[in-house]
Amino acid sequence: MSHRLEKLRQRLVESELEAILISQGENRRYLSGFTGSAGFLLISQKSAILATDFRYVEQAQSQAADFDIAQIEGELPNWFPDLASSLGAKRIGFEANDLSFSTYRQLVATAGEKELVPTEEIVESLRAIKDEEELELITRAVELADAAFEEVAPMIHPGMKEKEVAWELEKLLRERGSETVPFDLIVASGPNSTLPHARPSDRVLLPGEPVVIDIGARFQGYCSDLSRTFCLGNEDKTFGKIYDLVLGAQLTAIATIEARMSGEEADALARTVIEQGGYGEAFGHGLGHGVGLAPHEQPRLGRGSSTTLADGMVFTIEPGIYIKGWGGVRVEDMVVIESGRARVLSKAKKID
Repeated sequence: MSHRLEKLRQRLVESELEAILISQGENRRYLSGFTGSAGFLLISQKSAILATDFRYVEQAQSQAADFDIAQIEGELPNWFPDLASSLGAKRIGFEANDLSFSTYRQLVATAGEKELVPTEEIVESLRAIKDEEELELITRAVELADAAFEEVAPMIHPGMKEKEVAWELEKLLRERGSETVPFDLIVASGPNSTLPHARPSDRVLLPGEPVVIDIGARFQGYCSDLSRTFCLGNEDKTFGKIYDLVLGAQLTAIATIEARMSGEEADALARTVIEQGGYGEAFGHGLGHGVGLAPHEQPRLGRGSSTTLADGMVFTIEPGIYIKGWGGVRVEDMVVIESGRARVLSKAKKID
């Protein structure tokens, strides 16, 4: 993890910070390797401290070799001032998107001469660029999701409930080596498929209706995300038309996304195809999102996104069309930017 700490320390210099308090879970794991569910990092130019309670001290000592381990007790304001004073730092950043306002007020009250500076996405911007080891773990998570879909898809038939399909998928993911799934799996049929984040219900799958499946696996902390849409039995003309439009938008984006584009420019590549097909208003979400230690992280591909795409970024490409009263279609693959272009990681079959 030492190279990650060095990159963070350079960001501290650029932000005119003497130290930073890391409270967000994935950021804590990314910088230290510590997988426990409770703890904080306090990092300066010369020191790196992992503070956790007695439940995790032994685990922290084993996993976070680059850190000094401090055993703490009680809430953050009770121990933070003394630990921060040991570093001699006076201008200390904290993760404004993670720390509650109530805790911030308590810290300010006990900070003395220390200045607490809100920061946003300093570590998340580092996490957006995956190294070789991270890409290997993500690829393994992708393979698990691909295999689960390929094995379960032939078993799906009219009369099954959405919940039954979701359970078969999750069970297989776990049996094949996935850790806890990174998000609630989606199996949505018919009108339910108009909801991009629908939850599996007791609704029975019927012939001729769209079925959207959105699944992911987690391998050694790293996530995957995959969506496929199909019909059981003969599809109607609407399904064929909508599916072809969504798939065409996705393939266009995959073929034309390049490094140095903004997230908004990448989104527009697919959105233009759907708009020209007459369904622009039915594509209500962004084109994609980063995937790594979290199932949704930087970069974001969507309207208003100024994120610049770069080699090493891993993200989804998932256009969709959702028509009230009929259903929805979404096709999602994960890609990595290499040598300026998108390489597809997902392999699960799509409807041709």
